Amino acid sequence: MPRKNIDIAVPDLSGKRAVVTGASDGIGLGIATRLAAAGAEVLLPVRNPRKGEAALASIRQASPDPDVSLRELDLSSLASVAALGRTLLEEGRPIHILINNAGVMTPPERQTTTDGFELQFGTNHLGHFALVGHLLPLLRVGQARVTSQISVSANSNSINWDDLNWSRSYNAMKAYSQSKIAFGLFGLELDRRSAREGWGITSNLSHPGIAPTNLLAAQPEAGRDRDTLNVRMIRAMSARGILVGTVDTAQLPALYAATSSDAKRGGFYGPGGLGHLGGAPGEQQLYSRLHNTEEAQRIWHISEQLTQVSIPNSGG
Repeated sequence: MPRKNIDIAVPDLSGKRAVVTGASDGIGLGIATRLAAAGAEVLLPVRNPRKGEAALASIRQASPDPDVSLRELDLSSLASVAALGRTLLEEGRPIHILINNAGVMTPPERQTTTDGFELQFGTNHLGHFALVGHLLPLLRVGQARVTSQISVSANSNSINWDDLNWSRSYNAMKAYSQSKIAFGLFGLELDRRSAREGWGITSNLSHPGIAPTNLLAAQPEAGRDRDTLNVRMIRAMSARGILVGTVDTAQLPALYAATSSDAKRGGFYGPGGLGHLGGAPGEQQLYSRLHNTEEAQRIWHISEQLTQVSIPNSGG
């Protein structure tokens, strides 16, 4: 079945500095490539230098003379997050776009970050929480748009408040959902606090739908020696244009949320097709689990305690 060509226009971003996490492959690489082609200076904070260099080569092949460079970042290490914050603060350049895209999904056995947090909660949520905290002065100067990439999984399960680190009973998918619910609550609370405190930052959410990315592929470091049945099915459906999206279409909601003048602060953007699994990007109804402002404030406070990063104080 031929697939309808789906794309969006990205505005001229000349003079803008953009930071994209998880941009060494997949959706993040596609996002970074489009931002660079639109004239932005794009920073790729990466954990794996070899993959980072390959990403740079890909971006340079896609557009003439892009302004793109690597920085070091391991979101599963709060020390690494703090080091990137220090590096960028020393560079002293305002950040205009921050796309929190990196993530890890459903390692079959419970794993922990360098700091002892359950890997998905620690990487997907706490790592990005700390990153925003460390970069807040630069985000404020740049009047930045912060787009946080969540998941359709944030529309199921809940936050395990009694055991955030899943130390008593680990369920890979429920832990993944928790990380994305927490991350979504944070992204919305960031916008509310910015509006209230006059930080000048606008924050919104996106999700890529379902696409054949590397999240469920074989990843020995995540405890998967082979591709999951799910990712094999998703690849087959994507290739046939059935229901789900492609890696190219999955990058569009975050691109739209981060760059479009029509994207709203506190908005939520995802694919507009059946079940919001694929299709052209657009605004969609916020998931029920992301409405509770008290839970957003609670996860914010807990995240400050766990990361030892106080975001209000970071802004001066």
